[in-house]
Amino acid sequence: MLSRMQTYTLPQTDLKISRLAYGCMKLGGEGDGAPLTALDRARARRIIECALERGINFFDHADVYGRGKAETAFGEALRELGVAREKIIIQTKCGIRLADTPAPGAPTRFDFSYEYLMDAAQASLKRLQTEYLDLLLLHRPDALAQPEEVARAFDALHQRGMVRYFGVSNHTAAQIQLWRKFVAQPLVVNQVELNLLRADLIDDGLFFNTAPRAYTGAADTLDYCRVNAILIQAWASVAGGALINPAPNADARTRAVAALIADIAHARNTTREALALAWLLRHPAPIQPILGTTNLEHLAACCRADDITLTREEWYLLLQTARGAPVP
Repeated sequence: MLSRMQTYTLPQTDLKISRLAYGCMKLGGEGDGAPLTALDRARARRIIECALERGINFFDHADVYGRGKAETAFGEALRELGVAREKIIIQTKCGIRLADTPAPGAPTRFDFSYEYLMDAAQASLKRLQTEYLDLLLLHRPDALAQPEEVARAFDALHQRGMVRYFGVSNHTAAQIQLWRKFVAQPLVVNQVELNLLRADLIDDGLFFNTAPRAYTGAADTLDYCRVNAILIQAWASVAGGALINPAPNADARTRAVAALIADIAHARNTTREALALAWLLRHPAPIQPILGTTNLEHLAACCRADDITLTREEWYLLLQTARGAPVP
């Protein structure tokens, strides 16, 4: 390995995880139903190898990424690289059903039925070429979900050795509390969109009882997860690149925080990617950023975040600039 990334034990589990995770959404190329190409396969192998070399052992998937092709590309790459299964953490998500599946005219929808959860987990295992998942997350809340069905599926998946641990994605505190009333297994992860431009979970606590209301109703989700030892994972951790290279038509707030990130990164002799991610890592929750780039240089630049600890002043200055206003 080129470096030894810091690790910690995921609460409520025996999994030792890297501070940064790699998000595999783009590994399968386009989600248009076209088969994997040789280019897709080669790119997946290179980026996985690069992540492993930098100490990342946590890989995040979803069954809908590339319509399953991301999981397939990952499974093939692991076999070719000869990576020992016990050396890595594989997480996937399920519950989103895409439009026109299984028949034309079907809408995009969410499905936490027992049958679908069981089928989705089995299909992911096959594509990933593994006998078990370290973690399975419910991808987005299903308004029609029956908690008893979810509990039955979790029991079956766990008892059969198909899934070790469970979690959720894009869920509020109240939604998690509902699952915990019925599900026997601990919920150990909540994966949410979180970055300097989308810091609702953090704003929720900082700007409570301010006028005008500055937060968007995250319903104490961050603190709820901390109290209940549920790891927060941050997707879109650099805002899709907007914090690094803002678009020409980006708003003033985005341009300002990107410029400040560049200035602090230069002063710290580090990369802009690392600086943006260090803002998340500085939070004591902790927060595990998920990296989604397929560019090897950008991935290496992101991994330098593991070596940075922002000062309290730097952290709040970044927050203030991203909000366009000081804290109360």
